[in-house]
Amino acid sequence: MATKQLKQYQETAVDELVVKTKLLLGKNVPNRTIVFQSPTGSGKTFMMSQYICQLIDELKDLELCFLWLSPGEGKLHQQSFKSLKKEFAGFPDVYLLEEEFFGTRRKIEKNEVVVGNWEKLSNKDSKTGEWKNLLMKDKETINFRELMQYTRESGIKVILIIDESHSRDKAERAFELRNDIVRPDLTIEMSATPILREGQYQEKVEVDPNQVIDQGMIKKEVVINMDIDKIDDDEITSQELIMEAAFHKREQLVKELKKAGSKVNPLVLVQLPVSDAGEEKKAFVESFLAEKDITKDNGKLAVWLSEEKVNQEEELIVKNDSPVEFLIFKQAIDTGWDCPRAQILVKFRETKSLIFEIQTVGRILRMPEIKHYNNDDLNRAYVFTNVKSFVVKYENKFNPNIIKSVFVKRADIYKPLKLRSYYRNRVDYGDITASFYNSLERVFCNYFGMAADKFDFGFADKNKKLLEKKKVALRGLEGKDEIILNKQLPAKYFDAGWNDYVKDAQLYSANLSEEDKFRAFENLIRLNLNGFAFKRSIAPVKNALYKWFKKYLGINLLDNGIIYVQNIILNNDEVFSRLLDEAVQAYRPEKEKEVRQKIKDLEMWNNGWEISETRNFNPNLYKPFSYSLSLYKNPHDKKSYLNFDSSIENEFIEFLEAHKDKVLWWWQNGNEHMALNFGIKYGNGSTFQPDFLVMLKNGKLAIFDTKAEGFNELDNKVKAEALQKYIKEENKKRKNNLLWGGLVIKRGEHFLVDSDDAYKVFKDDRVAEGKTKYGKEGRGWSYLEL
Repeated sequence: MATKQLKQYQETAVDELVVKTKLLLGKNVPNRTIVFQSPTGSGKTFMMSQYICQLIDELKDLELCFLWLSPGEGKLHQQSFKSLKKEFAGFPDVYLLEEEFFGTRRKIEKNEVVVGNWEKLSNKDSKTGEWKNLLMKDKETINFRELMQYTRESGIKVILIIDESHSRDKAERAFELRNDIVRPDLTIEMSATPILREGQYQEKVEVDPNQVIDQGMIKKEVVINMDIDKIDDDEITSQELIMEAAFHKREQLVKELKKAGSKVNPLVLVQLPVSDAGEEKKAFVESFLAEKDITKDNGKLAVWLSEEKVNQEEELIVKNDSPVEFLIFKQAIDTGWDCPRAQILVKFRETKSLIFEIQTVGRILRMPEIKHYNNDDLNRAYVFTNVKSFVVKYENKFNPNIIKSVFVKRADIYKPLKLRSYYRNRVDYGDITASFYNSLERVFCNYFGMAADKFDFGFADKNKKLLEKKKVALRGLEGKDEIILNKQLPAKYFDAGWNDYVKDAQLYSANLSEEDKFRAFENLIRLNLNGFAFKRSIAPVKNALYKWFKKYLGINLLDNGIIYVQNIILNNDEVFSRLLDEAVQAYRPEKEKEVRQKIKDLEMWNNGWEISETRNFNPNLYKPFSYSLSLYKNPHDKKSYLNFDSSIENEFIEFLEAHKDKVLWWWQNGNEHMALNFGIKYGNGSTFQPDFLVMLKNGKLAIFDTKAEGFNELDNKVKAEALQKYIKEENKKRKNNLLWGGLVIKRGEHFLVDSDDAYKVFKDDRVAEGKTKYGKEGRGWSYLEL
């Protein structure tokens, strides 16, 4: 078993995969399929290894084997094999298909994991239609087709895992293998960008990219051509420029990593064009690097091309302290290659395509030490390219907003601010986590009069009698292959979007499909989450319920056990709705305790915070505007790039621009949660990022946060009072009153500001009429004048 610990999102995904596997194996449906969608760098192989171990452990009486098929003309399946062998550490057994099953064995044994290459297996001669791979051909010994046939005939169930299936045209061959030859009992399609669409699978497990970023698994953002304008050389060519920029960035990262106490040696990937220009570019790159004393001979340069491979051995190049500094490639490493120290990508202009394949960008997304550093420069990936305009090709749930290609620069009129800024990585998503089970167990056992963790002879039957004593109906619900309702359910458990006929009903039970009943089960949970986020909480709550029924009632979750649990809960909804509500309430203080501890571990103060000299923004989110007083502008088109959450922000900027006689510059604080932005601590260690910093010509700095009138006033109060507290404390430290500001709303044609220590909800009679100077205490809401 693996020694690594699962991250929270990984644990949730593995649990959900196991539950849905049991559910599907218990159903009589064709082509049982689960789509597992998880971002590049999230640890898909590790999660799947733990899924296999957990499934074997929980289904000991079931004859299971696993066939893991990876793509690629290279050695990705061998890499997967090595990773699995390391994670399993002796059990279960894992084998390479071409080594262990080369005609000598007739079947895959129970619990064995076999790894192969589906692209090579599925290759056929285009003219004859004959199999190309020796493992597939008819011969005296056992071929792969016979191997799968004999395995199935022996009664062993086959779980097929199709790895990295993001290439539709190629992956369809893997599904042909599935349907015609493997014919598994369950298929799991695993990819950041799966090809199967709704209707082609029964279940789906998704990992949110933001959770992967927050856990320090991948970089926070990818910046395009950062600081490239700092290279001042009119004679330099575009290809020299991007190579020079990449070289300098790597040197800078080396120094910053050493300061952080890290031995990581960052790697630069240089992608050559696939066209005839590739050879010319390769010669240029090698010549450029040789002048920097980076060569193949001294081990600092690696080459990974189909026709040439130098210093690219996995044992050498992937180590964090590897001496290799640059790697030249074309397309060989764009799928599944794993080298977390790769942080910079150089991409030359292609003659045919201006598209970045997201799998290529994904090679520089991983964090080398599976954590984020205090210095955000180390938490970014960098791309340098002489492509003037391009798009990033992505699909489905990949988070494109981390790609930042719009460059802006701070105006020279800026003078240091030396502000105190607060930052903390997000530790709470308002969700219920796996620790919820302990609360549920206490509440359920207490209500039914069970002794926790006591399992004497016949405990399951005794516990069922305790449930029946509490009027819980169990009879007639066991062994069903679908959810049945022996009673009417409140209409609140049904969403009108699923069934229009439920709209006006107070109670409903007939004519409901299995899908409707399953949604009713989830909605029963939803209604008792008491404010916790449904999407993130549903899997841990369901898993906790299944675990309790298995543990105390001995329900086998494989043989329709999950449906049995759902039947019990839905047919006794009054009891279990109330118990769920009580369990969630009991869990809340435990959750708060967890969050407080995380806050202590993660909060950061910067006592000399400044607005960054340069920033990069995502063009999907930030759009160009022509504002003269904006502190940030793109040096080429002279535009300001802004992202508005509401119309009031845009209108407030127009207000500032109309006061050029008073305003020196204004700056829009980023709405992304990161240390580069200005933050104020509020509440229980949360970060408040006010919308605007405004430097006035009289030397005062105003901090404003724009709000919609009457919306979310409880949150407004906490933030407004935190802002006034911050202003008062900083002015006292600075021994001046140069900071002021407050929450801003728009009333008709006028902006109003609240600068009181104690925030009060706006009312017309609270506006200080006729006042001209605001920002002093005791004024309440006042017309804003700069």
